[in-house]
Amino acid sequence: MYGYDQPGYTGQQPYGVQQPPAAAGYGGQQLYPEQQQQQQPPAAAGAAAPAPPTLVDALRAYTSGAMSSEEFHDVFLGAKIYCPRGENPGFLALHNTQQPVIPLFTSLKELRRYAGKESRYFTVTGGEVLDLLPGGYGFALDMEGEHRLVLDAKSVEEMVDYTMRRLYG
Repeated sequence: MYGYDQPGYTGQQPYGVQQPPAAAGYGGQQLYPEQQQQQQPPAAAGAAAPAPPTLVDALRAYTSGAMSSEEFHDVFLGAKIYCPRGENPGFLALHNTQQPVIPLFTSLKELRRYAGKESRYFTVTGGEVLDLLPGGYGFALDMEGEHRLVLDAKSVEEMVDYTMRRLYG
């Protein structure tokens, strides 16, 4: 048996053995300066960083002009996206539009409003949507919602290009 499967292993140091300080790396090694800065506690104990906006909030702000494309993009990349699911794996596409689009939703409630209570779905992040979306397809976010957003294939391609530039330079 290896690692944590060993009988009697608790994962704690024996009594009297000092643990390395929190600012030390693996095996007590010194951290690089940028790692030490990341481990610094906040200056004020009561001052917490504001929570990032949810995708619903970001969608409302973006469609009303209160949020820039870059800010919306950053929220979209990490957000949980709900996608209707068919019999075969992959995105369902709507072909009765000018260009084919994939319906995406910010919440299960929005998906159910569009597809019904018993609809099947899967979830991915916005970054995974950009990675997995087939070429030539756009997407419609919250199609039945008050603040829907429809991006054509060219706009989606621009989002992918923007993401690649930010990630890889």
